[in-house]
Amino acid sequence: MKEVMLRRTKKFAIDCWILCSKLPKTREYNAYVNQLIRCSSSVGANYRATQRAKSAPDFINKLKIVEEEADESHFFLELIQDITMIEQIGLNSEIEFLLQEANEITAIIVSSLKTARINNTK
Repeated sequence: MKEVMLRRTKKFAIDCWILCSKLPKTREYNAYVNQLIRCSSSVGANYRATQRAKSAPDFINKLKIVEEEADESHFFLELIQDITMIEQIGLNSEIEFLLQEANEITAIIVSSLKTARINNTK
């Protein structure tokens, strides 16, 4: 599962970057694009950091950061989706896929956090 999540979180960052490259190059879009690129890449970077955790509490803390960054990615994807629907630039299916991926990654991380917390109390 570890290798799957490493690949999946990295692919999520790349897919968000690809989506962002298709958005209009305006000051307004750029604000959200920059945020999405930062938080989506942080999902993968911080998940990778969980593999080098020094203790169970450190692992839990790093996983919590992944959860927060995935949720933040979801927020910016929602904003971009709402804006692109208003402007009708035709990226809704890509955004829907990434919203689902953000949800699934978040759910996996939340489940991992529960397991890690249970294991840490034993």
